[in-house]
Amino acid sequence: MSDDSIESLARKLAESVPEGLRSMRDDLESNFRGVLRSGIGKLDLVTREEFEVQEAVLARTREKLERLEDRLEEMEKN
Repeated sequence: MSDDSIESLARKLAESVPEGLRSMRDDLESNFRGVLRSGIGKLDLVTREEFEVQEAVLARTREKLERLEDRLEEMEKN
């Protein structure tokens, strides 16, 4: 999640605060931002690029496994 996304989400959360707490908006927005960064930082996430690389590796591995299964089946018939 980009810093811009975190900033935007923190701003939206602060704007949703009831009118009586609007005076604390800047503090709340700062706290929201910190909580979001901390929470996201604890998640075990990968980038889209890393995901796509692993997806390609898995696809190649699956193809190889299918070929080996076909060869084994053919050998068992003989």
